Amino acid sequence: MNTKAFFKLSYGVYIVSANYENKDGGCVINTLAQVTSSPARLSIALNKNNETLRLIEGAGSFSAVVLSEDVDMELIKTFGFQSGRDAEKFEQASYERDLNGNPYPTEGIAARFSCKVTDRLDVDTHVILIGEVTEADIPSDSQVLTYADYHSKKKGTTPKNAPSYQESQTKGFRCSVCGYILEADELPEDFICPVCGKDASYFEKID
Repeated sequence: MNTKAFFKLSYGVYIVSANYENKDGGCVINTLAQVTSSPARLSIALNKNNETLRLIEGAGSFSAVVLSEDVDMELIKTFGFQSGRDAEKFEQASYERDLNGNPYPTEGIAARFSCKVTDRLDVDTHVILIGEVTEADIPSDSQVLTYADYHSKKKGTTPKNAPSYQESQTKGFRCSVCGYILEADELPEDFICPVCGKDASYFEKID
């Protein structure tokens, strides 16, 4: 099976977030879709291990932003490659709150939505949530970052909790912070990760 075929599916890249019990949290997903138009509903899929899922289900609502093509990779690193159990992600980003009290990043976004959760579907490793849209806005004219461009232009990788995660068949070295992969036989001692700026000591060999 050629797992790279999954990269040809048409996705965007999004951040979903919520506030529950005075805790803010959010994560990067590529599984947001419109389900109906009247009433307007969106669906999202989250890994059961994600702290963000716990916050959204507790809050009964969520915010979702569509990332733009010019988004800073630091934002994706912050929300996609560290756990909300270990880091206060919104302390590392500019943000505002929607009318439900949920935070959302304000930089590097092409559109935003606020939703009230109406339905839940358990699908083994993940949970699909349906949300009725209560707010929608277009804060910029920026082009949308597609999942394909995230991989091809920004050289991004996929977090293990993502529904589209595939075990890498590439040999080289992987950054333990952001997941960037350097395809090479040897790792230069002075190598700096082009995504998150970490040095060679943060890289691990993949075979």
